[in-house]
Amino acid sequence: MRLDKYLAKATGFSRKEVKRLLHADEVRVNGDPERNPARHIQDSDSVELDGLAMDKPEPRYLMLYKPEGVVCANDDPTYPTVLSPVELPRAEEMHIAGRLDIDTTGLVLITDDGKWAHKVTSPRHKTGKVYRVTTADPIPADAVDKFASGIKLNSEPFPTKPAELTLLSDTEARVVLHEGRYHQVKRMFAALGNRVTSLHRESIGAIVLDDNLFPGEYRALTDDEINSI
Repeated sequence: MRLDKYLAKATGFSRKEVKRLLHADEVRVNGDPERNPARHIQDSDSVELDGLAMDKPEPRYLMLYKPEGVVCANDDPTYPTVLSPVELPRAEEMHIAGRLDIDTTGLVLITDDGKWAHKVTSPRHKTGKVYRVTTADPIPADAVDKFASGIKLNSEPFPTKPAELTLLSDTEARVVLHEGRYHQVKRMFAALGNRVTSLHRESIGAIVLDDNLFPGEYRALTDDEINSI
């Protein structure tokens, strides 16, 4: 990791502030003054800022209960983002792993571990995502087989990958997807002549939205949850 990035993550300072500290000779690496922001810091290196040892920045992993009306973006000029309530240094640089539409609620994963985020979102890893759906019209029983066979979406050349549909009532269902196309659940029901009126993500893989979280709240993932991806 570059020295400026290492210090920014360890302190919460901006890269610009870190560079000022470097030029002020307040940074030492292995006991020697260091001014080069691009120096690569290895696990065996010791880094000090103004005489204080800097712990190695560790990746952060969060689950957040996304409310309706909030966008899954790092910045937005109109709407609050899922990062708005995250009170952590440099939260704006974290990755949103598995985005949701503005009117969809439920589990969102946030991290600054890019490789881990890729495993969450990549179809190759086949991480199942579970949604609870309410529709405007009754869901026919044959929709279960149609979801399992794959549904041809408008303007797309290939049908969706097999998905699991479990009927909970006439207008409620649970859907398990293993891919993440644009507005996929809504478009799958639209292809069957129905309309989704509410959509809520309950889980991603083995990570289940914490019942103790209210909309807009978040918590750190446990080691077991992190390692499950």
